[in-house]
Amino acid sequence: MRLALATCSELPDGVEEEQPLARLLGADFRRWDDPAVDWAAYDRVVVRSTWDYTLRAAEFLRWCTAVGAERLRNSPALIAWNADKRYLSELSCPTVPTVFLAPGEEVPELAGEVVVKPSVSGGARDTGLFSPATHELAHTLIERIHADGRTALVQPYMAAVGERGESALVFLAGELSHVLHKKAVLAPDEVAPTLGADGPALSMLDEDLVTPGECTAAQLSLAQAVLREVSGRFGTPLYARVDMVEGPAGEPLLIELEAIEPRLYLHLAAGAAERFAAAIEAC
Repeated sequence: MRLALATCSELPDGVEEEQPLARLLGADFRRWDDPAVDWAAYDRVVVRSTWDYTLRAAEFLRWCTAVGAERLRNSPALIAWNADKRYLSELSCPTVPTVFLAPGEEVPELAGEVVVKPSVSGGARDTGLFSPATHELAHTLIERIHADGRTALVQPYMAAVGERGESALVFLAGELSHVLHKKAVLAPDEVAPTLGADGPALSMLDEDLVTPGECTAAQLSLAQAVLREVSGRFGTPLYARVDMVEGPAGEPLLIELEAIEPRLYLHLAAGAAERFAAAIEAC
């Protein structure tokens, strides 16, 4: 089987942590937007570090469709659905309460600490955390998102994030592979500073941002429910990262399902690269 791991122009050789995966598979790293690549020459194309896709989402989704459902993993249909965070409104599982504001829609009165972000985004770009004293900055960010024709999300800030961070459960071929802990990335009362105009939030580059973690039975149950619901619609994802936070009563809440190009931090879990390689070979 001939395999390609799709990446982007800034990472022509993929991310360092996935190079062992490529060696296990004998796979090639290929830039998703390289016109010279013959994608039909590959039996499987696995989307990995295509981290610039949110800046060119329509073009990226056209590429997914062109590569085709037979060879692209995850599937083009799942990727298209997952590319816009409005998918949160379609899930039946407990999620962080979210208000979606399309351009031209009236912004409701904000209350308490809120997080604002675009519905299509990555790396915490154009994302901010605002207290009641800085709600005017939240409105300014919403206006900036709307000015580009994008939908804005407004969510209440879950205080437990600042205290205990987030949990992420990584699934490979529908089975739990490993659990990660992610510390808070947003500082209060500002839009997250980024690496250049189109880069990720600087806090996303912290070496200790993500560490090995553990999950509770309630977290695992929620993650499995999310995967069942998604699998029922799109088939079992080859890979998925289920990100969750703790709600006001200590309950787990889904904050994001990452099924396009999430970092899986394979190097933080013994055997994870081998499990992923086996899942790819069997898909």
